[in-house]
Amino acid sequence: MNVSTTNIDGLLVIKPTVYGDERGHFFESYREDFMNSHGIKSNFVQDNQSSSSKGILRGLHFQRDPFSQGKLVRVIKGSALDVAVDIRHKSPTYGHHFSIELNEENKTMFYIPSGFAHGFLTLEDNTVFSYKCTNYYNKDSEGSILWNSKLLNINWGIDNPILSVKDQIALDFEDFRSPF
Repeated sequence: MNVSTTNIDGLLVIKPTVYGDERGHFFESYREDFMNSHGIKSNFVQDNQSSSSKGILRGLHFQRDPFSQGKLVRVIKGSALDVAVDIRHKSPTYGHHFSIELNEENKTMFYIPSGFAHGFLTLEDNTVFSYKCTNYYNKDSEGSILWNSKLLNINWGIDNPILSVKDQIALDFEDFRSPF
């Protein structure tokens, strides 16, 4: 595996070593000792998976303490634009975001620590998105930020994605007060 940093402290891009031949391919999608050696000292306690049609936008979501979550995300099938927004109010990159395309071809994984809002837009039908979480989901601790807040200036590449009701009424970043 190869790990690289981003322009925002804490976010890591992980490219696995893929072994392939005429039979298919093999790679390690998670290895605790390797992750620990690169600063991901997380105890993952919950795995989530979603399947979505093209044009579905899920996010920007986060969990407040004591249920805040770090996530290790990847796309198993299809492709998605994945976005993390720094919502750590004392961070020099507060309000900045990083985006990356995750897909079944590049097999890239993305580590997002606690203190970030996270979302993704599916770029293909039948996209299967998988993520490991460092804490359990808790409905009373969840929060959302509006996906198209002008202050965030995220280029999703779409004007009218399909959103859940929760994501349609999320708080604009202009009115957001970070719990981190």
